[in-house]
Amino acid sequence: MTATAPITQDVLTIRRTPPQEGKTNLIGLTRSQLAEALRAIGTPERQVKMRLGQVWQWLYHWGVRDFAAMTNLAKDYRALLEDHFTIDLPQVVSRQASADGTRKYLLRIAGGHEVETVYIPEENRGTLCVSSQVGCTLTCSFCHTGTQKLVRNLTAAEIVGQLMVARDDLGEWPVQGAPKNETRLVSNLVLMGMGEPLYNFENVRDAMQVVMDNEGLTLSRRRITLSTSGVVPEIARTAQEIGCLLAVSFHATTDAVRDKLVPINKRWNIAALLDALREYPRLSNSERITFEYVMLKGVNDSDADARRLVKLIAGIPAKINLIPFNEWPGAPYVRSDWARIEAFADIIHKAGYASPIRTPRGEDIMAACGQLKSETERARKSRAQIAAEVAGGAGG
Repeated sequence: MTATAPITQDVLTIRRTPPQEGKTNLIGLTRSQLAEALRAIGTPERQVKMRLGQVWQWLYHWGVRDFAAMTNLAKDYRALLEDHFTIDLPQVVSRQASADGTRKYLLRIAGGHEVETVYIPEENRGTLCVSSQVGCTLTCSFCHTGTQKLVRNLTAAEIVGQLMVARDDLGEWPVQGAPKNETRLVSNLVLMGMGEPLYNFENVRDAMQVVMDNEGLTLSRRRITLSTSGVVPEIARTAQEIGCLLAVSFHATTDAVRDKLVPINKRWNIAALLDALREYPRLSNSERITFEYVMLKGVNDSDADARRLVKLIAGIPAKINLIPFNEWPGAPYVRSDWARIEAFADIIHKAGYASPIRTPRGEDIMAACGQLKSETERARKSRAQIAAEVAGGAGG
């Protein structure tokens, strides 16, 4: 898509049948959970492993949504599955396409709540940014999602379902009988959408077990990045139970500034966070941690900030992603000037750290970093209201 391509928005006609009362949705169940569900409906123990493999492949390799299409299962067993289970994904409410090729999906989940998911195509990969909560509890003052109150955690099914919906839209499921195609349009997944993943740890962990399974969706842990604002007690657990790459919403080099930008810092300050991060590469066998740093004019973008950042992360295998602030209606901050961002990056680079400046993507459809917010909760706050909350140190 060229830079001059128009913005498009499609209201899709995809409709998911609501889960029938008493039936279990198979999407999002881990292998052990699915095996137990098959046992519970009377699958003979000697058949459980085989049936598990068959159903898993139909769901996650072929993307089948109809038990009747699972043709290597006997008809009576398919009927048994139909009687007890459903295959349900989030409902696509709308799909927007940016001039730069980014796609944003507004998805409706159980209870009528809505979340946003973003697909970002790049030259050698495609990244899907998924949400883990409806809204967010952290109230980070530079983030649009943070102006929406937390409604609830997403289930593992709703997290996995975001990837499956994107694969539907991209036509990425293999076709039986067709030559194998190794091209992956969704090659990377980032837990950087709405919500704090580590405040929904069990559902995120179970969803990632499904996504990483090598007989289904097959995204390796090296292609999954979880972004946290700094839920310190869950960081070691993430290394041990998920083992994916880790990104940290850092954004400041003093506790005084981070307390305002990322209020969770009042609970676990910079020193506590860095102590946990120093252990993560060893526990997870990861190469390095990504520090995300949004560039806010006159707030955190000075040369002194850059030099402090270098000192703070000394000894941690790291790269620093510099993120030009993506403005949204009522935002109390302004993006740093480009020359200031480059000067900041140069100090970090000369200290021996990679310091890429993230190219803003999907700004024209409010799909850029920090801009996600469900349509039903998009009531605008005035700049003065939000600034007053920031000054008052709204907690997280």
